[in-house]
Amino acid sequence: MLSDRKYWLEQMLAISDPVLNALSERRLKERMPIECAEIPGASAKEKEELFADRATFTHLEALGRLLSGMAPWLENQLSTGAEEETRSRYAELARAAIDAGTDPESPDYMNFSEGLQPIVDAAFLAQAILRAPVELGQKLEPRVRANVVAALKQTRTRKPVFSNWLLFAATTESALFKLGESDWDSMRVDYALKQHEQWYLGDGAYGDGPEFHWDYYNSFVIQPMLVDVLAAVGDHYAEWDAMRPTIVSRAQRYAEVLERLIGPDGTYPPIGRSLAYRFGAFQSLAQSALLDTLPKSVSGAQVRCALTAAIRRTLEVPGNFTAEGWLSIGFCGHQPGVGERYISTGSLYLCSEVFLPLGLPDTHPFWSSAAEPWTSKKAWSGQAFGLDTALK
Repeated sequence: MLSDRKYWLEQMLAISDPVLNALSERRLKERMPIECAEIPGASAKEKEELFADRATFTHLEALGRLLSGMAPWLENQLSTGAEEETRSRYAELARAAIDAGTDPESPDYMNFSEGLQPIVDAAFLAQAILRAPVELGQKLEPRVRANVVAALKQTRTRKPVFSNWLLFAATTESALFKLGESDWDSMRVDYALKQHEQWYLGDGAYGDGPEFHWDYYNSFVIQPMLVDVLAAVGDHYAEWDAMRPTIVSRAQRYAEVLERLIGPDGTYPPIGRSLAYRFGAFQSLAQSALLDTLPKSVSGAQVRCALTAAIRRTLEVPGNFTAEGWLSIGFCGHQPGVGERYISTGSLYLCSEVFLPLGLPDTHPFWSSAAEPWTSKKAWSGQAFGLDTALK
């Protein structure tokens, strides 16, 4: 049986291959199928209009979301061995993919300027740059870096929704700073940070805007982008720097909750919207492992085992992929009814966020420690387990 790390790497690369290989040949728009949500009762015209709408955005979704999850592994230069050879090759593929998506002369040039959706997925591409500032930033050719900067700046022409979307603008500006742009907009960062402070509801959870929603958006977007933005630009203002311990503490508590949501068999509650992002629901837990900020009540080994169980439980069900290897709409298998109107093939690559701990070396205790049962596995097998307590 493969080690957990080899299994994770195998699954991440299987998910990434169709996207990166097509982009490296500048043939993503030619090759990638566009599956859209099933809308009950929709007419043929309405279905056609939905397809045309999502086709405008889906390719940037695939690029940004995939690289956001892969970035820590791409940045993790290993000294020797087969994995390092693989990492180096995929880093080159990732840079070629970014080039293909941001070069105005490319047939795969992506939409950064029309509609609201590019605000979202330019930010995931920006988050990838924050997580791999060398491999996906410094190593870009000057021409490509200039194209990336120009593409990211195009999103400034539209106003984000008054919700977690404020963090998309903040993440994009943080990446522009990392790319050396002196005109990065600190106001967009400040607004997102302070508004989310207003939306904090207690016990490690933020509202998605003024209201609380039972979904995974604290993990899909809110907690990870707050942490990454402050890591990138938090030193610029004392008030931002002062936020960091509190924001990390909240992320730790949220990670603690996420670990307890993974059942003994790797299942987890299908609550809220965007379930087609699959195990991307555990991005915040994966990020806490990557950054060595897991709560004291949770060991890296038990998180590794819990996430491995969730990945296996999902991917071992038939239908998650098309015959050509592209992700299909679903939560566990092919379930087109799980998709909301904003879901299409490119959206699904947010699942890659679960793989963030591959950015840790294989000698790190997260990977090298002996397997441990996670909380629900202990609880449901009669073993002792720690009681849960709220964040004060």
